[in-house]
Amino acid sequence: MPTPPFFDTVVIGAGAAGLFCAGRAGQRGLKVLLIDHAEAVAEKIRISGGGRCNFTNQGLDPQAPHKHFVGQNPQFCRSALARYTPADFIALVQRHGIAFHEKHKGQMFCDRSAEDLIAMLLAECAAGGVAHWQPCGVRKVVFSAASAYGADHGSYQIDTDRGPVAARSLVVATGGLSIPKIGATDFGYRLAQQFGIALVERRPGLVPLTFDGEAWAPWAQLAGLALPVRISTGSKKTHMAFDEDLLFTHRGLSGPAVLQISSYWQEGAPLAINLAPGTDLEAALAQSKACSRKRIANELGQIVPSRLADAWAARDADWQRPIAEASDKALARLAGQMARWELTPTGTEGYKKAEVTLGGIDTRALSQQSMECKAQPGLYFIGEVVDVTGWLGGYNFQWAWASAAACAQALPAPA
Repeated sequence: MPTPPFFDTVVIGAGAAGLFCAGRAGQRGLKVLLIDHAEAVAEKIRISGGGRCNFTNQGLDPQAPHKHFVGQNPQFCRSALARYTPADFIALVQRHGIAFHEKHKGQMFCDRSAEDLIAMLLAECAAGGVAHWQPCGVRKVVFSAASAYGADHGSYQIDTDRGPVAARSLVVATGGLSIPKIGATDFGYRLAQQFGIALVERRPGLVPLTFDGEAWAPWAQLAGLALPVRISTGSKKTHMAFDEDLLFTHRGLSGPAVLQISSYWQEGAPLAINLAPGTDLEAALAQSKACSRKRIANELGQIVPSRLADAWAARDADWQRPIAEASDKALARLAGQMARWELTPTGTEGYKKAEVTLGGIDTRALSQQSMECKAQPGLYFIGEVVDVTGWLGGYNFQWAWASAAACAQALPAPA
């Protein structure tokens, strides 16, 4: 039987983290093979940001980068994020002549298309002489402690659709379970289990929330309506709040506010939503009462969208009258409920609409400097497959770049 081709590193997963790691490792002089089972390369980059890819966020705090991330140990990502920053990636984008802009709260987008970013990553791989097999599935991975290839810690034998290969190091950049229609699988988690690496329970993140159909019926008519809110969940140490836009849907709530809070929301816990942040609703309604003969819904419609004002006024007979005829108590009750609308989701829209996967490879099993498994030499996990999840707004891509850079720098040089 012929000896399978040998690589210094095999990277499984040609998404953001895998492409970036392969290119940087190749440019260090390593012989790299990049494998992906999907037909299209970097599909998640292609569809992100409305096709323009929110590729990083320059608002990431260099002193405390972990504060924009969720996981059992958010401090884990601090080392990689501090060593490869948004400024570093922006500099790379500039070197490739890609036009970009800041859209909102530090979010950086390509001016033209996410395809420019994919082309940049492929060019970086080409510059590193990376071999790229795609589509190509991985059937089996075996570790051999007694390596025939001179690797002091052993080597990996990988059985692929294009034949067997061997490698000194194996990098897993297979992503999470979100958006299965573009090729998401649980391969990375299964591989971790094969090698006895602990996993943190996975669930959809940055995902719309749903509510009981009958209870939601009065609000379903507002589908498509968006407005700025302050949304929060949890209490004391677990309390988290965001000031973002909310979107009503036929099944529940979405928009940046809900996607953000979904990563902190726990099943069975309520949400609190201020529908008019920055406005003293009680004072505003009291002022209108003193000088207006309009109905409460009409006055409320000066502060929040009129459709929302109508829906709220319809909830109570005391609110369905001219504001001058309303009691102070009724107006105070309306203002209080709209400033703290409490409701409990029944679930989420699931992985089909989740932007990321919460949970994954337990960070206690990995080195925060190199992303290598502590108990399994030569095996690395990077990107979304790890229990590190960023906020909406480019933070997850920055984690992909930073974890990939840390790994690529730490991979053993050719013997």
